[in-house]
Amino acid sequence: MSVREMQAAPLESVTGVARAGAPRRRIDLSVVVKQLVLLLAAMTVLLPAYFMVITPLKTQEAYALSKLGFPTQIYLGNFETALRGGRFFLWFGNSIILSVGAVALSTFFAALGAFATSRMNFRGRNVLLSVISSLMVIPPVVMLIPLFLLLTRLKMTSTYPGAILVYAGMLAPFSVYLLNNFFRTIPHEIIESALMDGASPFDILFRIMLPLSSPAMMTLITVNMLWVWNDLLIALVLLPEDGMRTLMVGITVFGSRYNADVPVSMAGMLMASVPIFLIYLFGQRYFIRGLVAGAIKG
Repeated sequence: MSVREMQAAPLESVTGVARAGAPRRRIDLSVVVKQLVLLLAAMTVLLPAYFMVITPLKTQEAYALSKLGFPTQIYLGNFETALRGGRFFLWFGNSIILSVGAVALSTFFAALGAFATSRMNFRGRNVLLSVISSLMVIPPVVMLIPLFLLLTRLKMTSTYPGAILVYAGMLAPFSVYLLNNFFRTIPHEIIESALMDGASPFDILFRIMLPLSSPAMMTLITVNMLWVWNDLLIALVLLPEDGMRTLMVGITVFGSRYNADVPVSMAGMLMASVPIFLIYLFGQRYFIRGLVAGAIKG
């Protein structure tokens, strides 16, 4: 056998060692089941998103012929109908005002509460933190009727301040809990050094704690913004006037008006989803960084 033939020949033919006895890799059934479950979960998320994206690009006749098929011809008239059929920009402005106002108010007071419960020594600190954290398990629907009656007596229904206060109050327990856990990971030596330099508690919070906690702050702002923007029940009850509706409430009413014209309804829902998608896309890296930072430091 020549040198070239030996190089081209299989290893077992040259050495005489057969590979038939080599152990085969067994397929782990649990791994297969996990992959199938993850694939099914991904499909349950992607299929509705796919339906919402392609349906507004069809005419009513094309949608009737193929509900899940990709449109052969792009049609953009549904978006124009959706914009003319409702008060889209008014509802969009209401959602912006409520989301920004509620998140800003809750973040400010949550930072104060988290700093007090994590870095200040006073009697009942742990009890107070436990009470605040326990409020996270109370469903918002349970507090809806008492809040509506309270705002009615205060004549604050269908007003921005009333809705912002309610949203900020519901966001506060989770906000305090998240910031409290992150504030505890900041080395105490930094705070002691600032106190020796004459810094006040507010200086420590706003000049040291919050800048060091920027990943957690961005995570909190992103999550709270998503929750307020997507809320339907609270806005539907506390803001009954048509001019005060949020985008989600307005799109729901709009969808019932165009119930027979599914492409127009999907066009309105798609436009309502774009702003919150952009918010998540912008805050995604901060969100992941906040989770990783908390895991490493914790």
